[in-house]
Amino acid sequence: MPLSLIAACTAFQGDRRITSGPLVEVALAVKAQGGEDVAALVFDDATGAVVDLDLRGSDAEIISRLAARFPPVPSTEPVAEDRSAAEGSDAVARGRGRPKLGVVAREVTLLPRQWEWLAAQPGGASQALRRLVDTARRSDGDESARRMRREAAYRFLSAMAGNLPGFEEASRALFAGDLERFTREMAKWPADVRTHAQKLAGFAPDE
Repeated sequence: MPLSLIAACTAFQGDRRITSGPLVEVALAVKAQGGEDVAALVFDDATGAVVDLDLRGSDAEIISRLAARFPPVPSTEPVAEDRSAAEGSDAVARGRGRPKLGVVAREVTLLPRQWEWLAAQPGGASQALRRLVDTARRSDGDESARRMRREAAYRFLSAMAGNLPGFEEASRALFAGDLERFTREMAKWPADVRTHAQKLAGFAPDE
């Protein structure tokens, strides 16, 4: 998901954590520490990726640039279900008495035979797609979420600890889900780096 001004981020100066919080607050906190004169790295907590920031000028100028670069997340305000695109109609099909389901309309590209199969399913294409997604999510369990957390922790560690002893072993333990070995391999690393890596990996409670 694209970054937004309220995305959770964490700033490090060297191996010391400066602050964590919404992107805009973290950016201003780094500015308060000295801005571009501070050798700080800001990480997106969702992906572990480094966020490049332009901290020149006043706080208002920084916020303005951030707002232009990271626009607000699209609204997910509940809307009535729209089945017209799936069923090949140009009109919006809004059934009488249909409840608001929080459905978000987005483009889906499928082959004609796939649209035909979906349209023939009970409830039409939209309901069939939702059932397929829900079934896949149940089958997957939390594995996708765990994989994303481990990948985020690895990106963070690659930037912060790639040259530290035990990095390769810690990485293998991370992807194996071995908390004990992951913690052991990082034992001599800076405390803030260890703690944040464990948090991103889902091995430690949120701060």
